[in-house]
Amino acid sequence: MKSIQIGDLKIKVPVFQGGMGVAVSISGLASAVANQGGVGIISAVGIGMKYSVKGRFTSANNIKGFTTEIKKARELSPNGIIGANIMLAVSDFDELFKVALNNLDIIIVGAGLFLKKPETVTNDEFIYSKTKYIPKISSARAALLTFKTWDQKFNRIPDAVVIEGSKAGGHLGFKKDELLKETKTLFEIIKETREILIPFEQKYGHKIPIIAGGGIYSGNDIFEAVQSGADGVKMGTRFVTTYECDADIKFKMEYINSSASDVVVIDSPVGLPGRAINNDFLKSVTAGKKKPVKCLWKCLKTCDYKNVPYCIAEALFNAANGNMKDGFAFAGSNAYKATKIETVEEVFNQLKIQYAEAENTYRLKDNLVQAI
Repeated sequence: MKSIQIGDLKIKVPVFQGGMGVAVSISGLASAVANQGGVGIISAVGIGMKYSVKGRFTSANNIKGFTTEIKKARELSPNGIIGANIMLAVSDFDELFKVALNNLDIIIVGAGLFLKKPETVTNDEFIYSKTKYIPKISSARAALLTFKTWDQKFNRIPDAVVIEGSKAGGHLGFKKDELLKETKTLFEIIKETREILIPFEQKYGHKIPIIAGGGIYSGNDIFEAVQSGADGVKMGTRFVTTYECDADIKFKMEYINSSASDVVVIDSPVGLPGRAINNDFLKSVTAGKKKPVKCLWKCLKTCDYKNVPYCIAEALFNAANGNMKDGFAFAGSNAYKATKIETVEEVFNQLKIQYAEAENTYRLKDNLVQAI
């Protein structure tokens, strides 16, 4: 697998670990991935729930938790590349972004189009920071709007782009019917986006890396993504069933014990479809049962906490801590493929071997075609 160059940042192995909240991917997993030459990603969403006292979850807890996890990740991987995934939909996006700026190598921004700088960041900080900005989008159209806006408003463009397809886990940037039918594959979106980026690459004089995510599970998947025009991949589900993943073993076993039919698309209480592993908690919600919601702080801008059937932040945090009775596991479409708990190093070794095998098979076929 070829390395990726994003500005002055060289990523040895083109694998970004997906940001998974709440508290599924924090310093433990992020540092382990970074130590293997990939990009470790801390999920900032709801991170303060791990640092709250007696359920008193506030923005201040988020800032404390985020700052602490960044410090831990740096200590565990002093030479690795560490980033964060920050959702535009969270109420304290600006404050979390400020913490990440210049303290992390990369900031991935999703759950909305990243079209303006955070209010807490000065223009000079935004334009000249050493941190790389990577918006996460789900279509070539969204990529065009994002890059065109940055070009016109900031006289610069994002450093790279993550394209997340319909097979990803968690909240998704597609309509529910698009997820169930998969009207456009990830590889098709990659090719369309690559064409969209050409004028911006010409204007700014450098290639814009595309990172592909959603349904990427094996080294063969990585090779297919690269052949479609991606420079690297984002993988979340594949790293859940590792020893270093920050979630409880019961959360990981949900993946290992699941079948393909258990991975379902749900209606999230925050108004977005999502992909998760079906369990008794989700079945009870589908049956119309409501869970008591005690909202001490509105963490998501779009959450109508007085009318939701349950608090999704609480449900995800419960699951990450092994309480599956009162929560559930978000997961990508390939979660059922997990069969055992492994180390992050073992996963990377498998991905490299699988990638090499896929590349060799492709070359043999190509040589055969040319010979004919």
